[in-house]
Amino acid sequence: MDRAALRLILLGVFLLSASSQPVKKKQDVDIYSFYINSTVTSRYATTVITSRVANTVNESQEIQFEVKIPKNAFISKFRMTIEGKIYDGVVKEKQEAQQQYSRAVSRGESAGLIKSVGRTLEDFKTSVTVAAFSKVTFELTYEELLKRRLGKYELLINAQPMQPVADFKIDVHIQEKPGFSFLEVKGDLSTGDLANAIKTTRADKDAWVTFYPTQDQQTKCESCGESGLKGDLLITYDVERSSHKGEVMVSNGYFVHYFAPSDVSRIPKNVVFIIDRSGSMNGRKMHQTRLALLKILSDLDEDDHFGLITFDSEVKTWKNELLKATKENLETAKSFVKEIRDRGATDINAAVLAGVDMIHRHPREETASILILLTDGDPTSGETNKERIMANVREAIGPKFPLYCLGFGYDVNFDFLTKMSLENGGVARRIYEDSDADLQLQGFYDEVAVPLLTDVQLKYTGGTNLTKTSFSLYFNGSEIVVSGQITDNSVESFTSEVIAVSKGSNVTYQETVMVKDTSDVPPENEDFMPRLWAYLTVKQILERQVLLKGQEKEDEKKEALKLSLKYQFVTPLTSMVVTKPQGEEVEVADKPKEGGEEPRPPVMMSLLPSSGDPFASSGYSRSRVHSGPSLHSQPVLMRQISSPDVFPGLLESSDYFPKQYSALMPLPRRIADVVLPMPVPRVRRNRFLLPSAGQSKPLCFDVPVPQKLRLLQDSASEFSMNGQFMTRRQGFSKIAFHYKTKHRLTINTSSISYQDGQSHVEFLWDQEPTQHNTEGVSIILRSNEMDVTMGHIRVVILLHKKNGGVFLWPAVRQQPKDVSLMGILGKPEASYEEVQGSQTPTLKIMDQEVKASMEDVTDYTLPSTPVIRCWLVPFQAVMQGEISDFTVTRL
Repeated sequence: MDRAALRLILLGVFLLSASSQPVKKKQDVDIYSFYINSTVTSRYATTVITSRVANTVNESQEIQFEVKIPKNAFISKFRMTIEGKIYDGVVKEKQEAQQQYSRAVSRGESAGLIKSVGRTLEDFKTSVTVAAFSKVTFELTYEELLKRRLGKYELLINAQPMQPVADFKIDVHIQEKPGFSFLEVKGDLSTGDLANAIKTTRADKDAWVTFYPTQDQQTKCESCGESGLKGDLLITYDVERSSHKGEVMVSNGYFVHYFAPSDVSRIPKNVVFIIDRSGSMNGRKMHQTRLALLKILSDLDEDDHFGLITFDSEVKTWKNELLKATKENLETAKSFVKEIRDRGATDINAAVLAGVDMIHRHPREETASILILLTDGDPTSGETNKERIMANVREAIGPKFPLYCLGFGYDVNFDFLTKMSLENGGVARRIYEDSDADLQLQGFYDEVAVPLLTDVQLKYTGGTNLTKTSFSLYFNGSEIVVSGQITDNSVESFTSEVIAVSKGSNVTYQETVMVKDTSDVPPENEDFMPRLWAYLTVKQILERQVLLKGQEKEDEKKEALKLSLKYQFVTPLTSMVVTKPQGEEVEVADKPKEGGEEPRPPVMMSLLPSSGDPFASSGYSRSRVHSGPSLHSQPVLMRQISSPDVFPGLLESSDYFPKQYSALMPLPRRIADVVLPMPVPRVRRNRFLLPSAGQSKPLCFDVPVPQKLRLLQDSASEFSMNGQFMTRRQGFSKIAFHYKTKHRLTINTSSISYQDGQSHVEFLWDQEPTQHNTEGVSIILRSNEMDVTMGHIRVVILLHKKNGGVFLWPAVRQQPKDVSLMGILGKPEASYEEVQGSQTPTLKIMDQEVKASMEDVTDYTLPSTPVIRCWLVPFQAVMQGEISDFTVTRL
């Protein structure tokens, strides 16, 4: 293909909502086939999502593909097939991909965004312009190693095609050498009539789950509707464990060892809970922490010993020593927990050292000791230098027992907690600030409640390039996984050895397998083991990076990059470059950092948790998006919006480690563009588009400038949006929202101001993307877009930079059905007929004939601002009133 006919688009990696979504009305786009095929071979899952979409109208239009994938997954393939031509993504080192992208950009600005959906999913979204009556096939592949928690593996598949699909299929094939102890299918897509569309088949070592709902069934589940399926299919299972030595598999010079013995007794534990009671823990956080602690205390076994420490700027212990979990002691402890109140600052250093000292002062033989820290903020009292705190804790604990850090909410310094946990043999876990936070706390405790082995060491004679082989603790219901390469493929057998401590006594497990016996791995899946090894190696290197320094850190980073490129994994070190048809714009985005710090919102007096995901309810419906013959289309969107219960945003870091998410910020104009600025033309009117029912060409009408306009108003819900035109310039200079008397949002070309009667929040367009939620209101700032949901109305305000000018433009994305709204944007669509036989073009609109002319118009409701053809008609003909009827004296 001619290089001039191609534009580069850089895709990063992120999670996905399985949806191919039309930008235009649904009847104009037919998703005629949607397949999800997932193959799990020995816990390693490869999932392929294939969406086939047809443009059913007589002009080109933009087609979008959007899917959600698990956060732990790596995208390994993306392909578009358009009119028989294949456009494959190629994974490249992030810097090289950025340079290639930069060379492709000749003018303007562009930015890539990532979207993180909830706690377990990431969102992948792209779009392409498809010619009239043509088809496009999207295919995306992602890979993940299923992790065993609480005695089960979970395969999560999300489906949200955004319309009922005639040919919809989910096929899952699970192959497990030991066989299955149980297998269940759960999730939103297994409820109601959809349960009848699920078929489960099990054999000795294989299980199949199929989900083939009819179009009618796709509208009749709890979370379904006219837009079709919307939800998850969750397959949970576990394998038989006849051998306590674990399961060792060998294939293609690689091995994997799954170790989860159940033939050992639980080890009594010494557990100290260190609870932050600083002022920021006030309200629901403190209430949920008390609820969780009360339940956890009830679950302690009588031979466990425990301690409770609370801290703000001072450290308070319930008792100065560990006490046995007798009924009497537990009741006394519960009374103490019920009286915990928030106050003061945050002295993490003194609190953790007090917990370490409590365990050291009361050593017990044949037990396992655990420290659990719960905090929601940075250290602000006592020792506040994080490096010194980590050094103090590391020196105090030594290698004796693990420290688990639970970070509560969005404002916690999760990088700090992650590093401190990893340095001391533990892990960090985020507790999302939501209604079920107490269950999240309890769920984490359940995972570490039953230690079975300590000081676990795994050895492999003849193995090299091993993943992690040393583990401080093994808990019931979990699993240790080690993979590596075999140094000599000519050997006939391979031996694994596990040495651990069980209640003070050494235990040893040894297993020998025949290297030449590959009958356990089907020929079509023989390459899964090298990929599993690479996946696990890259994951663990990225986790370790926070602990490493200097040359060792760089060497490991290079190794992770090498494997990512070899296996085409989109990781925080790589980006995916995709060529697309001529006329497409260029975008850059990268995979969010694993387990990193959530973006933080601007400081404000009062912040309430979100009541829901604005995207989930809206279905991304667009009431004012048009298509035309132009090949220019909206660029690929990869949005990073945090879970509804965590305030979202993006961090601009291009390095994986300093911040949680990594998204490339807008590229500046080239020097040539700056040196030779284009003159700014004077504008005497703004042209608006109005979709037309049953017609290929929309209507358009002009409104003179300057004006202050009533853009949208719904008196029933007390919603209004007004806008002020630029003076002699294109677009709006200011747009103001009002909702239910107390909510006021004012947006101009440099900043955004929001008031809700109690708090006042200020945003800047060039700051990190972020989100603010209050009851009934969601405000999401991302690159050059402000997404506003108030009640049942959703509007996106786009910031455009054109011809040296900057202006705003509103785009109504969602409004109530069967409700007449007032304002310039109040009509979702219009209808007209072309009058035949007239000497000049004439349209019949609402039983009135009006003169019309075919004109070009720029559609500013899309970031790509395509130029399309429309029927230009008088304002009065479509709005049924004078311009003065739509003006206001103040915003």
